Amino acid sequence: MARTSRGAPRSDEEFTFVSPAVKYLLFIFNFIFWIISLVLVLIGVYARIVKHAETALACLAVDPAVMLLIVGVLMFIITFCGCVGSLRENLCLLQTFCICLIVIFILQLTAGVLGFIFSDKARGKVTEVINNAIVHYRDDIDLQNLIDFGQKEFDCCGALTYLDWSQNIYFNCSKDNPSRERCSVPFSCCILSNDTVINTMCGHDIQELDYVKVGNRINTNGCIDKIVDWIHSNLFLLGGIALGLAIPQLAGMLLSQILMNQIKDQMELQNYNQKHSSDPWS
Repeated sequence: MARTSRGAPRSDEEFTFVSPAVKYLLFIFNFIFWIISLVLVLIGVYARIVKHAETALACLAVDPAVMLLIVGVLMFIITFCGCVGSLRENLCLLQTFCICLIVIFILQLTAGVLGFIFSDKARGKVTEVINNAIVHYRDDIDLQNLIDFGQKEFDCCGALTYLDWSQNIYFNCSKDNPSRERCSVPFSCCILSNDTVINTMCGHDIQELDYVKVGNRINTNGCIDKIVDWIHSNLFLLGGIALGLAIPQLAGMLLSQILMNQIKDQMELQNYNQKHSSDPWS
C-alpha cells in the first residue's frame, strides 16, 4: 500500500510510473510540429495545383511543391503517432515515432557527411541546377524573383560566369535571336550606383563588351563561387542552424524513450498486481 500526501493509504492500482509532465510535454511537442506539417501540405498543394508551375519548376532537381508535400505528409504521420501515442500511452505508436526520428536523424547526418566528402560532385550538381533555372528564367515569376534575389544578395551573375545567361533563349547572343534582350543579362546582375536615377538598362548588350568594361557595369563573378565563399565565412552560423534542427529531434527521441520506459514499468506493475490479487495467500 502507498500513501497520499495527506498520509491516507492509497492502493497500488492508483500508483503510476508515467509522469504527466513527460506525457503532455511530448504531446505539445508533437502537436506544434503537427500544425507545421499541415501548413507545409497546404503550401505544397497551393504551389502544385493553384499555380500550375510545373514547366518552370521542372528545371530544379526536385519540384519544391512536391518536396513540401512529401515532407509535410511524413511530418504529419510521424507527429500523429507521437501525439496519439503520448496521450493514449501506446507503446507501438511511440516506438514508431522514436524509430522514425532516429532514421531521419541518421539520414541527415549521412547526407551532411557525404556532402562534405563529395563536395566537388555537390558543387557540380548545384551548378547544373542553377544553369537549368537560368534556362527557365522567364517561365515563372516566382522562379525569376528567386534568381534575382540570389544574384542581388550575393552580388553575382550566372552560375559560373555572367556568360551563362546566353543559355536562356531571350538572352542568347546568337545573331539569329530576335529578342530585344539579346546578349543581355538581367538587371539583378547590375552594380547599383548612388545615382538618383537607376539605369535599368545596364545589363543590355553586356555579353558583347570587353571584360574590363563589363566589370564596370555588372557583377562578373558566378554565384557558385560566391555561395561557397559565403558558406566558408558563415560556418558557425550554419553549424548553429544544424544544431537548432537537431535539438528538437533529439528532444523528441529522449522524451519518447523516457515515456516508453515509464509505460513499460507501469505495465509490469499492473501485471504484478493482477498476479498477486488472484493469489489467496498474498
